[in-house]
Amino acid sequence: MSKPQTPAAANFLRPIVQADLESGKHSKVVTRFPPEPNGYLHIGHAKSICLNFGLAQEFGGDCNLRFDDTNPAKEDQEYIDAIKRDVEWLGFKWAGQERYASNYFDQLHEWAVHLIKSGKAYVCDLSADEAREYRGTLTESGRNSPYRDRSVVENLDLFARMRAGEYADGEKVLRARIDMSSPNMNLRDPILYRIRHAHHHQTGDKWCIYPSYDFTHGQSDAIEGITHSICTLEFEDHRPLYEWFLANLPVPAHPRQYEFARLNLNYTITSKRKLKQLVDEKHVSGWDDPRMSTLSGYRRRGYTPASIRNFCDMIGVNRAGGLVDIGMLEFAIREDLDANAPRAMCVLRPLKVVIINYPEGQVENLELVRHPKQDMGVRVVPFSRELYIDHDDYQENPPKGYKRLEPGGEVRLRGSYVIRAEQAIKDTEGNILELHCSYDPDTLGKNPEGRKVKGVIHWVPAQDSIECEVRLYDRLFRSPNPEKTEEGGSFLDNINPDSLVVLKGCRAEPSLRLATQEDRFQFEREGYFCIDPKNSQPNAPVFNRTVTLRDSWGQ
Repeated sequence: MSKPQTPAAANFLRPIVQADLESGKHSKVVTRFPPEPNGYLHIGHAKSICLNFGLAQEFGGDCNLRFDDTNPAKEDQEYIDAIKRDVEWLGFKWAGQERYASNYFDQLHEWAVHLIKSGKAYVCDLSADEAREYRGTLTESGRNSPYRDRSVVENLDLFARMRAGEYADGEKVLRARIDMSSPNMNLRDPILYRIRHAHHHQTGDKWCIYPSYDFTHGQSDAIEGITHSICTLEFEDHRPLYEWFLANLPVPAHPRQYEFARLNLNYTITSKRKLKQLVDEKHVSGWDDPRMSTLSGYRRRGYTPASIRNFCDMIGVNRAGGLVDIGMLEFAIREDLDANAPRAMCVLRPLKVVIINYPEGQVENLELVRHPKQDMGVRVVPFSRELYIDHDDYQENPPKGYKRLEPGGEVRLRGSYVIRAEQAIKDTEGNILELHCSYDPDTLGKNPEGRKVKGVIHWVPAQDSIECEVRLYDRLFRSPNPEKTEEGGSFLDNINPDSLVVLKGCRAEPSLRLATQEDRFQFEREGYFCIDPKNSQPNAPVFNRTVTLRDSWGQ
């Protein structure tokens, strides 16, 4: 298989890791990919996956897959299973078994008690609204909670009763005692534990208090001995809090956090909350709808793991951020499929053609190469008196520059003969039902001197072609910035009504009967396509368009 030739962009973390190994600071690189199991992974996660697994792979280290499962009300086993499939599909394998932050709940609870005993945590009775008021603003300091000075004994008792289930959700929280006047809002006595009477997918009903994400994340890294804790830039302001926890707890290691710019892709939504809204409100058919920015959606649409990994290499890893053109992602898949996808013919809007001077009952099995540059062998396409071409490939009054069939005009059928349009058979309303053509038997595989043929069109045999459905997918949003709307508007207002066009009664060449779910094809002159794994039936395939042939990026 050919590999895309586009060079990788810079990765500012690579020399940091290299220097840490050369200096002896670390003898082995250990990274982690820590998704929350509250939705499916999207293209932004792919950048983090390729970064964390890629660095570990490059430097002979390990990368853990850890589910940060601290909010059971929004988590589900379905999401866990989907995340594992997506990581494996991208071509990566995590070290050992997958891990869960919930594996560390006992240890985290012990550390919470340690902070209480050290006078650095307290139980607070403020409501959520009151806590927001006391927290202050970016320009005004916060105020101490009236419960901040509870004694160690009282806090230990209240925290134990929280764990025992004596209080309702939201009635009390455990907070760190840090600094309500800190300019960093994350250090203004953040929440460590909340009461949440919810069944957990891993721990069942053992707990009714759950640690916050901030209290869980850094300590989980410490427990696993993570050497390079890589996060997106929105966690930069959280780093001082993580470091405060590590400094005030008897943790086994002190991971160093590094931040990189998240992927911002135009025409795309990557908020899991909004992606879930699209699914729940049935604007799409599911998390794996081929129009979604989820990895499951891209996989169903026919994207390859190699193309997504190459895209992540192309955009690089930096701290500057910026908006990435979705055309760059489409370029990556187009480049991969151009090199590796076999060619085939499929007529999307069939027009029957009768070759009036071709012998009735005669069939020629023509051999067409499966790829013009790769040695993929040949496929057999039977040629006989009746065939199909695309309706758009015949026009009675064509525009200037038209290079397909017109009355009295000639074209070459791909890998076959030159044909001439003789007569269009129409219904009473003037719609063309059938086209009668003649063929030149001396033009198979050659172009006689003096014969000028305007163009080449694709075709399929009438008798042996496969009737199929073709789904033409386009960008889900019509605006480069879907979240930018008029006042009072919603990102839903930017949904592209033409993001899916379903064509029934299409006709594909016979070789596509052998197509499997993993196969991708270039339908000549139409784009790149794959079998839809959900909607296809035996002898009734559905083909999804992965991407068009035309490239808009880098021109």
